[in-house]
Amino acid sequence: MVKLIDYMVKLVDCSVKCQNAFMSPLPPATARDLPLLLLAAAAEVGDAVQAGVAAAGFTDVRPAHGFAFVRMAPDGATVGQIAEHLAVTKQAASQLVEELVNRGYAERNPHPHDARARVITLTERGWAVTRAADAAAAAFADRWAITLGVAGVTELQAALARVVTPGRVRPSW
Repeated sequence: MVKLIDYMVKLVDCSVKCQNAFMSPLPPATARDLPLLLLAAAAEVGDAVQAGVAAAGFTDVRPAHGFAFVRMAPDGATVGQIAEHLAVTKQAASQLVEELVNRGYAERNPHPHDARARVITLTERGWAVTRAADAAAAAFADRWAITLGVAGVTELQAALARVVTPGRVRPSW
């Protein structure tokens, strides 16, 4: 019986040590609020870019179009590549491409190596939207620099670069 109690004490002690090893070093409010603040910041960036694009006269462009533009620039992409980039089906990507072509933002071109495929590229109108989005994103960063100071924005960017894995940016449907 003593051995059983001793074993149970060791088991509880190990459980507590393991639990403590996985506890966040952050205060609970920070651990809870940081992800929400990052999501809110991402939403603010998206809203600012969308507003800037609309203010430039491109009122028929949705944020999802912008994510597709990123994949099409600079050399074009197939519908399959756009679908993979956006994490949607090829059918959904085909519908999005059809919208962009019909609105004059993109065009279908022959694929240089596959007669069955088409390369979707931006038209001048599509590039104009991209420039408007870039300008809106820069204006957003400038607004943060007014609030945080240039050093604060530079520090924030460096900190995020240390923890965020670079890669494709796509909508979080």
